Amino acid sequence: MAEFDVIVIGGGPGGYVCAIRCAQLGLKTACVEGRGSLGGTCLNVGCIPSKALLHATHELHEAEHNFAKMGLKGKAPSVDWKQMQAYKQDVIDGNTKGIEFLFKKNKVTYLQGWGSIPAAGQVKVGDEVHSAKNIVIATGSEAASLPGIEIDETSVVTSTGALSLPKVPKSMVVIGAGVIGLELGSVYKRLGAEVTVVEYLDAITPGMDTEIAKGLQKILAKQGLKFVLGAAVSEVTKAKGKNTVKYTLRKDDSAHEIEAEVVLVATGRKPFTGGLGLEALGVEMLPRGQVKTNDHWATSVPGIYAIGDAITGPMLAHKAEDEGMAVAEVIAGKHGHVNYDVIPGVIYTTPEVASVGKTEDALKQEGRAYKVGKFSFMGNGRAKAVFQADGFVKLLADAKTDRILGCHIIGPGAGDLIHEVCVAMEFGASAQDLALTCHAHPTYSEAVREAALACGDGAIHA
Repeated sequence: MAEFDVIVIGGGPGGYVCAIRCAQLGLKTACVEGRGSLGGTCLNVGCIPSKALLHATHELHEAEHNFAKMGLKGKAPSVDWKQMQAYKQDVIDGNTKGIEFLFKKNKVTYLQGWGSIPAAGQVKVGDEVHSAKNIVIATGSEAASLPGIEIDETSVVTSTGALSLPKVPKSMVVIGAGVIGLELGSVYKRLGAEVTVVEYLDAITPGMDTEIAKGLQKILAKQGLKFVLGAAVSEVTKAKGKNTVKYTLRKDDSAHEIEAEVVLVATGRKPFTGGLGLEALGVEMLPRGQVKTNDHWATSVPGIYAIGDAITGPMLAHKAEDEGMAVAEVIAGKHGHVNYDVIPGVIYTTPEVASVGKTEDALKQEGRAYKVGKFSFMGNGRAKAVFQADGFVKLLADAKTDRILGCHIIGPGAGDLIHEVCVAMEFGASAQDLALTCHAHPTYSEAVREAALACGDGAIHA
């Protein structure tokens, strides 16, 4: 029986980061992963491969629609789907093998196989049982489905199957207008599929600032995505190579159906904790399947911790990473901290969408006095030069103190732009602090400064 200070179960962003940080803090650490490659859902069948396909198809869009405008003449490229899949796999392999290197560099023991916890202080992998003073559950999440829908990962797929379809479909119905549905819907629309997004709620991207959600929907509709909102899907049936999605419009209870070659079920994710043996251990769970933890990520069983998608909070890789580092600090006897008020979210469509902090809807609900500074990318020289002038920056600040409360961006590089606001919020900065900070010209980031100026005397270029 091997003995460790810490065994982390799960090699995704939360797990592998936690393992590395534990090792850096002088703890003898092992990480268990049964997938066969490290990186979890994110690197293998999630964030990274989807970004590869988003990038490839964005380049295709540029070639088809914007190259000629720039004087780049010639026949638009054809799509070699097999080669695009190979490129995606190269991206995955480069990232997952990089984690193996980091484990060796930091002396983290990589235990390959599915882990379970037969007793507190023990982790079983295959036929071997290892002892650990501390155990961290970082097992992530899996795709959630709906009653009446049978997933086969060939024509009725989750995000996993959607990343590796045998060919580009002529038509696709996406059930769910969240991040995953919109990103993969965008990929296949650019590749030539007819894409219809069916959403239960009356707006896309649940939880997003309403103004931003409406703006994004208009832009995506202009790109050719079709939307059916307020629709409750009841079942998906298959016949003669086609799938029929049956749904009821909530406003009038009218029944409808739509056919598609492929149906992508993108109705969210749920914690993946099966097979760990948590019930037998007496680990307290929450009604929606998450592991219950306290403020230090400790479960109800001493010596067992949990992080990431297995616990409450946004199911985001970077949230899991922060918790992984924080729980490592706690186990090492230090102070681990995660600022849950400053966790950005990004949708990698074109244009990108990014947000952090409070939405305007939330501030209204709280009755908090606030001010809004907005700036359109139409006033940004760099954005106009690269055909990315759709969208805007929206900065929210306290009406009295001017402290930044949130920021929401639709536009080029939004996923990177949001981080200057994250840093500002971490330091308790005011909108004026951002407005007085010199931003290089010409950059997309000037739009953030202009939105900050709009919180005061007014933007310059609006």
